[in-house]
Amino acid sequence: MIAVTGATGNVGQPLVRALAAAGEQVTALSRRSPAPDGLPSGVRHRKVDLTAPEELSAALDGAGTLFLLPAGDLLAPGGRPYDLVGAAKAAGVRRVVLLSSQAAGTRPQAVSHEPLRAFEAAVRESGTDWTVLRSGGFASNAFAWRESVRTARTVAAPFADVALPVVDPADIAAAAAVLLRDGSHAGRTYEVTGPVPVSPREQAAAIGEALGTALRFVELSREEARSGLLRFMPEAVADGTLDILGEPLPEERRVSPDTDALLGRPATPFAAWAARNAAAFR
Repeated sequence: MIAVTGATGNVGQPLVRALAAAGEQVTALSRRSPAPDGLPSGVRHRKVDLTAPEELSAALDGAGTLFLLPAGDLLAPGGRPYDLVGAAKAAGVRRVVLLSSQAAGTRPQAVSHEPLRAFEAAVRESGTDWTVLRSGGFASNAFAWRESVRTARTVAAPFADVALPVVDPADIAAAAAVLLRDGSHAGRTYEVTGPVPVSPREQAAAIGEALGTALRFVELSREEARSGLLRFMPEAVADGTLDILGEPLPEERRVSPDTDALLGRPATPFAAWAARNAAAFR
């Protein structure tokens, strides 16, 4: 049995589908109740609050493998990564695949990614067979532009021409499915990225192409962008995010060979992600 946390998210949903299609027994874990719509036949759903590790035992009944996606409150102070991973092990989990961030490795001193580094340490020290999957920026972060595209055919973003190899969440899910099903990857850390660096201006053009209409691009200053980010994230996270977007390190611009190796195919370009998700911007 494979348990998937974040099962209703951009990575969790396609991961649950991929595992079920491969014939795996799957438990989908989420904070929602009842079960979300669209779960594949045979997938078991359990409602669980991961900030309360004591709830895990019942939710993980029968699961030997866990996909762990730390997000939201888990990355806030008091997220208790060691307690959470320890509770999973006590419940019978023997293998953990952790979804982390590329920046946990490229920026080891960054305050913004300290919680993810703590989760990495927790799984590595857990005594389970662990694998860490570090992701570049998500292509789906472009959903932040939905409302402005729908209402004004406009994209506003900072660092218009700074390009990064953003990754399709479905590719992250596909890579995670490989790692969850194949124990030979234990003890290793992988990076997944998109196939080519793409700038915010180029992303806006790709979304416009998918919609069949040109979009207006407005370049925000760093301070303007920071003000917007602070509406839903802490200062340290906002500043760390802007550091990566505005002044990426060479290794953050690099296209990772791990992606194609894990997927057995080329990574999905941003334009294909935009075409698949065009309805969200109409």
